[in-house]
Amino acid sequence: MIGAGVRSGVLLRMFGLCVLAGVLVACLMLPMATGAGAMVNQTTDAMSRMSGSLARRDMPQVSTVTDKDGAPIAYFFKDYRVETPPGQISDTMKAAITAVEDKRFWDHGGVDWHGMVRALATNISSGGTAQGASTITQQYVKNYLVHVAAKNEMEAEKAKETSVARKLREAKIAVELERTMSKEEILTGYLNVVPFGNQTFGVGAAAQTYFGTTADKLSISQAALLAAVVNQPGSLNPNSNPEDALKRRNLVIDLMADPHNNIRITKEDAEAAKKEPLGVLSPLGRPPNGCVGVGDGTADGFFCTYLVDYLDRLGIDSNKLKTGGYTIRTTLDRKSTDAAKAAAEAAVPTQTDGIANAMAVVAPGQDKHKVRALVANRDYGNDASKGQTAYDIVSKVQPFGAGSIYKIFTAAAAIQQGMSVYDTVDVPPTYTSHVYKNGNAPYTVSNAQGVAPGPRTLQMALATSPNTAFIALEEKVGLNNAVDMASRMGLRVGMNGVNSRGQTLKSDGSNGPSQAESIKKGNRGAFTLGYTPTSVLELSNVGATIMSGGVYCPPTPIEEIKDRHGNPVKLADAPCEQAIPPQVAAELAQGLSKDATDGTSRVAAQAAGWTRPIIGKTGTTQEHKSAAFLAATPQVSGAVLTYADGNSPQGICDSGSDAPPVLCGKNGGTIYGGKVPARTWYDAMNKIHEGLPVLPLPGTPGP
Repeated sequence: MIGAGVRSGVLLRMFGLCVLAGVLVACLMLPMATGAGAMVNQTTDAMSRMSGSLARRDMPQVSTVTDKDGAPIAYFFKDYRVETPPGQISDTMKAAITAVEDKRFWDHGGVDWHGMVRALATNISSGGTAQGASTITQQYVKNYLVHVAAKNEMEAEKAKETSVARKLREAKIAVELERTMSKEEILTGYLNVVPFGNQTFGVGAAAQTYFGTTADKLSISQAALLAAVVNQPGSLNPNSNPEDALKRRNLVIDLMADPHNNIRITKEDAEAAKKEPLGVLSPLGRPPNGCVGVGDGTADGFFCTYLVDYLDRLGIDSNKLKTGGYTIRTTLDRKSTDAAKAAAEAAVPTQTDGIANAMAVVAPGQDKHKVRALVANRDYGNDASKGQTAYDIVSKVQPFGAGSIYKIFTAAAAIQQGMSVYDTVDVPPTYTSHVYKNGNAPYTVSNAQGVAPGPRTLQMALATSPNTAFIALEEKVGLNNAVDMASRMGLRVGMNGVNSRGQTLKSDGSNGPSQAESIKKGNRGAFTLGYTPTSVLELSNVGATIMSGGVYCPPTPIEEIKDRHGNPVKLADAPCEQAIPPQVAAELAQGLSKDATDGTSRVAAQAAGWTRPIIGKTGTTQEHKSAAFLAATPQVSGAVLTYADGNSPQGICDSGSDAPPVLCGKNGGTIYGGKVPARTWYDAMNKIHEGLPVLPLPGTPGP
């Protein structure tokens, strides 16, 4: 006999079941006019839109970044998802998922009442909470609320909390969905939202991740495995737990052959499918996420990083980029990038201890200055032992200067004030400034070794780079004018950098006066000798400004952006501006035209067999810890910065093209801009200019 206490417990549980079942029915019958109904109505409307064009606006989508010709170079996603319409999902996938997750899917009205009541009874009798018996429609509701509608982790957790209230809410929304969407739309929506593990969501992405195929080509065994993984994506991971994944897959295959299913397979096909191996890709076919991993042995990561920063400044932040489904066609030119990368590594091998060799390539233009390549001898990545770095050493301001390249700005200021590049300047062996000081002592400079004293034209002074002549010239034109010229012509961030809050920055990135302000306030005459930190990209853009008739444009990595629907996305970038008058730019171009033939890069130019007209200027810092070369043709501008990038920077010794440079001491070195930087530039530009016509420089006298 059953004791009174036991009978009492059973009766109480039965009573609880009846009450809960009644509550369920009552909740489902609540009029939509209630507050809860309004919430349900809003969620239902949002979910219903997923079956139409507006739905794709809500679904987190992968953003794809391509080069200028449309070849993918990077992907960004919060969830790896390839949204797939119903016609592109195989019948085998539909059969597999309904067989294992909801065999009565095609018959019920959103809630499986038999299963729901049975699950409630089981949970009440065991003292648990309402679990199990969720239909695909209910699962669609839950996954949508967790992975699409939730704005943060707290909302996501609430959407999947273990409670009777949550189950009842899902059931109510599921019933409403069945009234507004077809079964095919619901199943498609579910298969596009549900997680398949390994940061992969939706069947389109899962087909690619696990099998390297598309959802319409999934075989029986492949579809069954994906349907199996949905149950427990973590514990049924086919790579880490292949045995359990195989058992679950074969169970799904058996269920697919059940004659009671609306979509089913034959027993013969089922037996054949169970004999197949899992066939999962190793490594998985999911694309790399973000800039790290865009390609071993490439420098695309530096360009990618610049692109991300550029988009963030213009309103497409990291979250939008990872969920917006943009297609971003960049200005990256594969030919230019590969040539520059090879040249940078040839001059300074990737794992050279403590020496970086970075190059930026920009195309001049009156309406855009397109960034064609951002490369370095370093690869982009997190493994320092392989010569990798995840810090953007090409576009961001680096801690070392570009040396005498800054003499360009003093010359430009002089030309704007009426000087001709054919006017004569004095070149004494040493010069003591009447304007600038070295602390409390007089500021005295001398020329680099090999620079002979004696008067010469400003044009030849730019080619041979005497320090004494340019300190004297800087006194005449005014330090402030030379600094402002550097900013106008391209060193916008380097001279006047601002952070995301609009605060001016010091050269090390902290808040405080900009470099321009500090140089002016300190009356630092050494500015024209290029001691200040600089950006390789901005240097390259200076050349583009000169070659564009004095028009400055922000260096852009964007050709075009389209949203997930293929509509153009406009960015509010800063406009181009006439930074210096066209006649000043043309005169300056003539002033810089002798470097390859009579100046400091002549040896490198001859060794490379260079014959095209260019503007060019080399630079070297005082302790030989960095050296640079900026040069441009009418079609392409490029800058190279070679510098000590180790924890204890030292002078760099360059013994010539037959051997790579090495660190050679804290107080000395033999590198110059006409050595590694110039060799890198000419090597890269020879390849980049293949097939391009030879064009005259601006200001070249006609025949």
